[in-house]
Amino acid sequence: MNGFEKLESFVLDRISKYKMPGLSIALWRNGEVVYAKGFGFKSVESSEPSTPSTNYCVGSVTKMFTALAVMQLYEKGLLSPEDPAGKYIEVFEGTGITLHHLLTHTSGIPALGYAEALIDSYYGLGGPWLPISTPDQVLAFARDYTNWYTFKPGERWFYLNEGYVALGKIIEKVSGTKYEEYVKKNILEKLSMAKSYFTREEYLADNDKAAPYLQTAEGKLVRVEPLFGISADGGLFSNVLDLLKFAEAMVNRGYYRGVQVLGREFVELMEKPHVKLPYESPTSKYYGYGLIVHDDFHGRKLVGHSGSVLVYTAYLGYIPSDRVAVAVLSNASGYPLSLIGAYALTLLLGLNPDELYFVKYERALERFEGTYSGYKETITLKVKRLGGTLVIEDPTRKTQIPLAPEKVSEDYALFYALGLATKIPVEFVVERGNVLMIYERYVLAKKS
Repeated sequence: MNGFEKLESFVLDRISKYKMPGLSIALWRNGEVVYAKGFGFKSVESSEPSTPSTNYCVGSVTKMFTALAVMQLYEKGLLSPEDPAGKYIEVFEGTGITLHHLLTHTSGIPALGYAEALIDSYYGLGGPWLPISTPDQVLAFARDYTNWYTFKPGERWFYLNEGYVALGKIIEKVSGTKYEEYVKKNILEKLSMAKSYFTREEYLADNDKAAPYLQTAEGKLVRVEPLFGISADGGLFSNVLDLLKFAEAMVNRGYYRGVQVLGREFVELMEKPHVKLPYESPTSKYYGYGLIVHDDFHGRKLVGHSGSVLVYTAYLGYIPSDRVAVAVLSNASGYPLSLIGAYALTLLLGLNPDELYFVKYERALERFEGTYSGYKETITLKVKRLGGTLVIEDPTRKTQIPLAPEKVSEDYALFYALGLATKIPVEFVVERGNVLMIYERYVLAKKS
């Protein structure tokens, strides 16, 4: 017994329900990896199992490394977060946008969607064909952003991949070294992340890498090829064991096994909650420099970042005060890995993860799914899970009504069905083991 049986059951349940091919996870506590395991397949076609050393693209977890690189250059006095971005990148000249704004996604530029359009077109999902293959092409694509709807710098938070591509170019200009080479020499090598890389050549030579999969609407897994060429916003390939070395350095305020990668004050500047996010999740509330911060995860500060390039997903999170960390990687989209990370961190803290709100919420949704019938089956409705909520389907009228959750527990839930100028309450009540739905004029009982 390894003490992590609940985590293993949770992971297996989620990757099964969400039809994910493979997943790797590792946990760190106070200087050592206390758990590491692979689930499912790194290659479905050859039935090769995922391992803790299996490499995946980590997507936007890369932004942690880009922000750390900027902070290293700041520590050396070669740049400052208050520098105008236009000092380094021509498309930002005269805008008032600073490196701080790019680091925190507060430039005022709404997402221009290069990454989304590139991924969708590359994998044949539709939309405009956008054959962008280098950072310079991203900046050329973004050149007309001033003709789009923009806000004043610092006025609003908009997640901006293009901003981190620009930071990668700034790192190159200031350091005189290609972004990938700079990160490899100044971060990856110092952290002994020997199996982490950026290039296609390294990917092809890697004998323990996860094949990326696209999941169709029918749940079929289609093996595809990964994207390369644009690194600073989401192009790092790594594994859960290597990623925990980054977390260890951050927990140790910039030191990894006696090697300093960044000064303490600059680590704390990265972790500072610079801007409130317009949404909140169990792992997200503020944005720092390349880091997402939640200031009340079981009364503690949780720092991390998620990543997704559709065919790979990732999460790395750590709690400095308790010296614990988790890394989770998968070779498909599906269940949010940040929630698996939250579940694992809760276990590391010695708390019961089954008491997490999202766990109880998921259990409630599962309980309320089913077919409901009214008096003498005069009316029958189906309640189905759709993402993070429920929908009511009327099989007779061929209609579907989404429900907005208001209050949810395992024995009672209040949702609202939203229509044109209407807001109709929908209640689910567990009574003597039976599940009832109260909707409009009807009381319906769950049959299956």
